[in-house]
Amino acid sequence: MSVVKVVEILAESNEGWEAAAQKAVEEVSKTVKNVTSVYVKDFQAIVEDGKIVRYRVNVKVSFVVA
Repeated sequence: MSVVKVVEILAESNEGWEAAAQKAVEEVSKTVKNVTSVYVKDFQAIVEDGKIVRYRVNVKVSFVVA
């Protein structure tokens, strides 16, 4: 039997939503081991002068703790 913990992370990238999600996983992986999945909960874009300049995601990252 495994125990899985979920943490919610906000991340941002200039390159796109996929890059923002990857950044979230990379940051969590610095302090958490056994990351097994990521669920993208929300998307947001920051717009300046009629163009998207930053992409943001709210993700839930799951990892095994026992």
